[in-house]
Amino acid sequence: MIRLAVALLALALAACSPRALEPRFIAEGLPEDLADWGMLGVRDGRLVLAGGAQPYELNTPLFTDYAGKLRTVWMPEGQGATWSDSGPFDFPVGTVITKTFFYVRGADGPVAPGDSLGLAETGEGLDLEKVRLIETRLLVRRADGWVALPYVWSDDQRTATLKRTGQPVPLTLARGGRRDRFTYQVPNVNQCVGCHGTNHATKALQPIGLQARHLDRDVTVAGAGFNQLARLEAIGYLRGLPEQRPAPAADWLDEALPVDARARAWLDINCAHCHSPTGPADTSGLYLTREAGGPQLGLCKPPIAAGQGTGGFRYGIHPGRPEESILVYRTASLDPGAMMPELGRALAQDEAVALLRRWVAAMPGGCG
Repeated sequence: MIRLAVALLALALAACSPRALEPRFIAEGLPEDLADWGMLGVRDGRLVLAGGAQPYELNTPLFTDYAGKLRTVWMPEGQGATWSDSGPFDFPVGTVITKTFFYVRGADGPVAPGDSLGLAETGEGLDLEKVRLIETRLLVRRADGWVALPYVWSDDQRTATLKRTGQPVPLTLARGGRRDRFTYQVPNVNQCVGCHGTNHATKALQPIGLQARHLDRDVTVAGAGFNQLARLEAIGYLRGLPEQRPAPAADWLDEALPVDARARAWLDINCAHCHSPTGPADTSGLYLTREAGGPQLGLCKPPIAAGQGTGGFRYGIHPGRPEESILVYRTASLDPGAMMPELGRALAQDEAVALLRRWVAAMPGGCG
């Protein structure tokens, strides 16, 4: 009887134990549970990463209502991405990219921004007593292309469930002595094309951040420092890393760098996936890549289509006059008919708007 009781207890404990974190590629179907992928999971009150799920961060990240983001990339054994000087690396079938969105828990209810936490704080996982998990998005490279899958975390932060139609999450954000009530919007799978369909002709999904200029930076995890591109090469996830690489994107928060470099880096990551010669906003003639200049960048450029999105102003960028520049107006706006980017935010990034104002104010000349 004692042996039977011990055996039954062992079975009961095994049934209650969390599933082992074993990363896997699922070639077909739409798994309902994030745990099916084995990339990350809750262990002892922390959200932790599976072995092989390599965390990374970007020189300048995309803004999403001040949410923090824990990013990982995983590939099947023996597989690696192929280097590209420009554009996303060429990832093999089986690649799984995750991005977990979270906020810092406030003392009295409202959440606080999580976007100041980098790999030094998040690379070994997240303390769930200190953060509020919102969602984990997956980009999965299958044989017929990339698919996007949004998983929303339960209130108890134990499980995340597939929500292909998206989900609104009401929040109150406390920052800088103010409180903003807003609705964080988990995107539906069709909205993912709005950002990740970087080629307007094909509308095929592509990663955005996993590019040389965004990843080329030194980071520290668990007290160890390394260059991210060198790290990806060392673990076999990147092939063809050259000695001479393109100039990395600037860190938009680094005040030691020129304002122009910082502003262009912010526009590059937040806007250029649409505003490029091949992006969904190609017909606007406004290109916000770091290579663009002159009227393509918006300098003294009238909008293709007038309307409320212009704020009544004449030019995309009016040098020396940020208060009369459509670009600054739209990044500051909360009007759904005017705000840019139009997806992925319900709040304006005040610090970025201030940077863009400084950038435009410092531009010489004017418009005739």
